[in-house]
Amino acid sequence: MPQPQTPLGISHFLAQTDFVGTALLVLLLAMSVISWVLIAIKGVSQAVRARRSEQFLRLFWNARSLEEVNAEIATHGARDPFSHLAAHAMHAQAHHAKYGAARLSEAGSAQDFVTRTIKKVLDEENTRLENGLTTLATIGATAPFVGLFGTVWGVYHALVAIGISGAGTLDKVAGPVGEALIMTAIGLAVAVPAVVAYNAFSRGNRVLNGKLDAFAFELLTFLSMGQALQSAERPQQGSMPSLHAVAGA
Repeated sequence: MPQPQTPLGISHFLAQTDFVGTALLVLLLAMSVISWVLIAIKGVSQAVRARRSEQFLRLFWNARSLEEVNAEIATHGARDPFSHLAAHAMHAQAHHAKYGAARLSEAGSAQDFVTRTIKKVLDEENTRLENGLTTLATIGATAPFVGLFGTVWGVYHALVAIGISGAGTLDKVAGPVGEALIMTAIGLAVAVPAVVAYNAFSRGNRVLNGKLDAFAFELLTFLSMGQALQSAERPQQGSMPSLHAVAGA
């Protein structure tokens, strides 16, 4: 009489595996949860950052003076990288104008101090943007190997069990070995979203850093002009040029 077939699948694989196989599966599941949490957090923060940055840049280039920009930041706060950079740069200029080079960190001219402040803020923003990317890259690089290790471990135990039982037919070998390949599939399923998200976030960060560098140059130019916008001969009331018009001149 034909013997009943043993049901194969992930449940049977987990029932037959040992502590190492279970630990590897738990590790892959934890890596998947961490990966998707990071993807969700960074995706939402990137979308919010882009919207707020666009709003601030529109306000900045349509402002009549840096004082107007400073007042807007003081009212609503610095909620994006561009406003954060502008706030620190204007504060550095005002601080140096009021106190001068009182400390070693403030040595040099006002422009030197503002330049160092802008560079420091750019480094801080770049570090903030990189948060979580190392974890995503690590998960994307190691998850396939963790899954492969689980497959090798499962195949080893399957072959040992087959050797002990003495049943070396194809149906007895293919089932357990096929079950062990589930670990490789899980490893790939964990790695692919992490790698795709890492590449997408890295490209977004490069684009943002490029825009920040360009904005930093324009901001330093305006700050170096000092009170040029106020001291220049003004047109009639209501027709004062905006920062955008001055930049394009």
